[in-house]
Amino acid sequence: MQSVLQLHKYLSDEFKQVDSTLKASLETPVPIIKTLGIHILNAGGKRLRPLLTLASAKIFTPTPPVETIYLASAVELIHTATLIHDDVLDESDLRRGVKTTNNLWGNSCSILVGDFLFARSFELMVQCNDFSILEKLSQTSGLICQGEVNQLTLLHNTETSTADYFDVIKLKTASLFKTACFSGAKIAGATSEQADV
Repeated sequence: MQSVLQLHKYLSDEFKQVDSTLKASLETPVPIIKTLGIHILNAGGKRLRPLLTLASAKIFTPTPPVETIYLASAVELIHTATLIHDDVLDESDLRRGVKTTNNLWGNSCSILVGDFLFARSFELMVQCNDFSILEKLSQTSGLICQGEVNQLTLLHNTETSTADYFDVIKLKTASLFKTACFSGAKIAGATSEQADV
């Protein structure tokens, strides 16, 4: 935890830009989208995925391009969208001690706002003009969905193996961590081979 706090401090300027980009991504003439989006973004969390995007970029250049901010924000929007969808599927009432969006606004609205966040994340991605990053983030979004569906099929299976469990978390969780690092490194000048660890 200490190293995460140190990394937050080291990247505080970039992190402020990510927060501004996230808030700007919620701007829309449909007020409920912004209200619901701000609710979940303010619900807490360490923002590890955008942190990894920013840190990975810094490994390859001391002054990463502005596109790094877009990618870090896109990664967080993907993660936030999956949290909203996850809460609907799990019928969760609380996340990190705060009422979930589906608890407050219902399942239909929550799913559509989650979809909106996915769409906004892709708007940010395409601004980077790097097809390999767009491809990796698109593939990862699909992997996360596959992991969620896989988890649903195993939900009431009392014989779920450790291997099955690790398959689910590899798809649902690890894939976005890996892609966050890839995106930051690649936009900062790494080759695809260097970025894809």
